[in-house]
Amino acid sequence: MDKKIVLVTGGQRSGKSAFAEKLALELSEHPLYVATARIWDSDFAQRVEKHQKRRGLQWTTIEEEKYLGQLHVDGCVVLIDCCTLWATNFLFDLEDPAECQKALQTEFDQFTSQNAVFIFVTNEIGMGGVSENELQRQFCDLQGWLNQYVAAYADDVYLLVSGIPMKIK
Repeated sequence: MDKKIVLVTGGQRSGKSAFAEKLALELSEHPLYVATARIWDSDFAQRVEKHQKRRGLQWTTIEEEKYLGQLHVDGCVVLIDCCTLWATNFLFDLEDPAECQKALQTEFDQFTSQNAVFIFVTNEIGMGGVSENELQRQFCDLQGWLNQYVAAYADDVYLLVSGIPMKIK
């Protein structure tokens, strides 16, 4: 297996996860799913449960909120869902956007140094206006940087709009 990085981006509820899951299953009968989510409330717990049911038994799920660089995935097809929640976890824990950026870069570089196929799912959040809320602005800046960083290393980038994937790289 040759190392490959794929980025799947788009708006909320655009079909990113389902597309990424389909892509992973085309490459492996038993892919790994790295879940970066923290469960904040019952609504979010229901969303996670829906994702889990959709994936089925052929997936191996690893729950890791932040430290992807510690995972050993050599030789695997790995779907990471999602970069947005991953960045959120660092921002809430570290609070300093510069520290978050450094930590995300370190974890991404360590994680993707392995010989695996990595499929990252992320939200394209920078298409709206500038928020009046400082924390939201900091998060948008961090997420925009992370998306660009992953895209720069990605072999393929897909943008999903209304469930339709468009290959942009």
